[in-house]
Amino acid sequence: MKNLATRDHDIIWHPYTQMQTAALPIGIVRGEGSLLYAEDGAVYLDAVSSWWVNIHGHSHPYIAEKVAAQIKELDHVIFAGFTHQPAVELAEKLLLLLPQNQKRIFYSDNGSTAVEVALKMSIQFWENTGTAKRRIIAFRDSYHGDTFGAMSVSSRSAFTQPFVQYLFEVDFLDVPVPGKEELVLAQLEVILKKDDVAAFIFEPLLLGTAGMVMYEPAVLDKLLEMCQQHQVITIADEVMTGFGRTGKNFATEFLKNQPDIMCFSKGLTGGVMALGVTSCTAAIYEAFLSDSPAKTFFHGHSFTANPIACATALASLDLFVAATCQQNIQRISQQHEHFRTQIAHHSVIKECRQLGTVLALEFNAGETSYFNNIRQKLYQFALDNQVILRPLGNIIYVMPPYCTTNEQLAQIYQVISGMLTLIAEN
Repeated sequence: MKNLATRDHDIIWHPYTQMQTAALPIGIVRGEGSLLYAEDGAVYLDAVSSWWVNIHGHSHPYIAEKVAAQIKELDHVIFAGFTHQPAVELAEKLLLLLPQNQKRIFYSDNGSTAVEVALKMSIQFWENTGTAKRRIIAFRDSYHGDTFGAMSVSSRSAFTQPFVQYLFEVDFLDVPVPGKEELVLAQLEVILKKDDVAAFIFEPLLLGTAGMVMYEPAVLDKLLEMCQQHQVITIADEVMTGFGRTGKNFATEFLKNQPDIMCFSKGLTGGVMALGVTSCTAAIYEAFLSDSPAKTFFHGHSFTANPIACATALASLDLFVAATCQQNIQRISQQHEHFRTQIAHHSVIKECRQLGTVLALEFNAGETSYFNNIRQKLYQFALDNQVILRPLGNIIYVMPPYCTTNEQLAQIYQVISGMLTLIAEN
């Protein structure tokens, strides 16, 4: 009898994987808390929340209970002309958590589509109001998803190279990391002199795929202020930063100025089911109200507002707002900060940065790049020590589920310390 890995290898094509050279995948048969149990009996500590989605731990019994109850009651219904309790209740609860200017919820099914919705809303907003605005601004090293609109506003890289001729033109700003703030403000000032800028989309304070690159709230506040002065729609992509990752409910809570549109997925359902949300202000929504069908927002998905996914998100929100979860977010943030101060000046570390529950270490090991050869060595070292860390080239990051204990964090830190020794000796 073949094991899962061999059966998989015969028929499945994995994401972000060169299938010719990749090792066989690890067959996982069970998850509990921050742990994943493999078919061969090995137990792995999930230090990256399985691609940043799992905030409460795997197979959480409360979420499982709510999912089971919902699937017995209503599995799915078309969301054009119909509605249901989980969708209405989730929208109500989200709007209570979001900035006060957010007034409407549009459902989709993942982070990329939440971004596509935001971009289409922005472009059609200007179309509906009779203003010819098409230009989009984004950060140069950003990542907003893998669909074509989302790729267009993301970094031009090896990931997007085969599709460049199909991507729409974007005005890119440098990321306003410390020391570059004035440069980026000047870049934006030049772009805003053009009168056709429709929207500015950004990852607030933390660019994930770029290598957990971090910048300060003050400069983002200024960028938003400048956009608002020029009537440019601002879009916060909180797909990764939302639901506690930065130490607050949402990264935009660090800001004085608030975006017009916000995008969510990943932690929205605690990583249990696929669901996307795009929220917007009343002004955005009202631009689509008309006696003319042509001003309708013609966008939708078969699984829009799936009742089971919405019920999952409601269960995740119940856990998220509870005191225990909020205390865990602060505890993990504090543990990260303590470890960061211990290792920040190590000879092999170029930079060590932290925001909330996200800790990132950039190694002095050649060029900073996703394709840095050290990546596979670090990844395998962590796996050999039963910890899942997925390096971004020469950058290691820790983004654990909030249920991760201090003892489990210590295990992760010990593996990272072993990596420091490994690199220092080579």
